[in-house]
Amino acid sequence: MFELKKSGDKFHFVLKAANGQVILTSQMYATKASAMNGIESVQKNCGKDSSFEMKTAKNGKIHFNIKATNGQIIGSSQMYAAESGAKNGIESVRKNAPGATVKEVE
Repeated sequence: MFELKKSGDKFHFVLKAANGQVILTSQMYATKASAMNGIESVQKNCGKDSSFEMKTAKNGKIHFNIKATNGQIIGSSQMYAAESGAKNGIESVRKNAPGATVKEVE
């Protein structure tokens, strides 16, 4: 499920797995409509290997980003201790995003 939240005058979303764990967090968007477009972009791009980019942080932990076709980052994962965890996170996005519902939360 995608949860759409308003923070101040901006919007962002998270993608949650069935167990309630946050898999992906978006950037901040100026409007609700642009945040909804971001959700649609995750759903459209999550099936493409080229949309995902794994990175290693300075502390050695690994995370991934999902990018739109224009190269802009749509969402980022949490930090994982190992590459296998990040790969599992990518698979979870692929499994959960396409048919996910959108719920607005406070």
